[in-house]
Amino acid sequence: MESLTSLISVQIDAHDKDAANSILKNLGLNMSTFVNMAIKQLIYTDGLPFEVKNPKPNRELLEALEESDQIIKELKNGKRKGYDNLDDLIKALKEE
Repeated sequence: MESLTSLISVQIDAHDKDAANSILKNLGLNMSTFVNMAIKQLIYTDGLPFEVKNPKPNRELLEALEESDQIIKELKNGKRKGYDNLDDLIKALKEE
């Protein structure tokens, strides 16, 4: 049986391509082999061969967001000082 091949051209972010190539090289693979593997798995599973979902923020990020909300409330209520520019901040630090 004759093996036919077809060329696929894909646009990808240059940074993502470099990162992917680095990982694949460490695994002893190249981009072409990986794409062929991914397509074979797509066909085999009759769908995406990996889970696709929206990332959920981790605990550390949620805590940081809560802290930033608290800081904003304190700034609005006058319980915390805020500065609009670096000069005002430096001036206030020198006065303390």
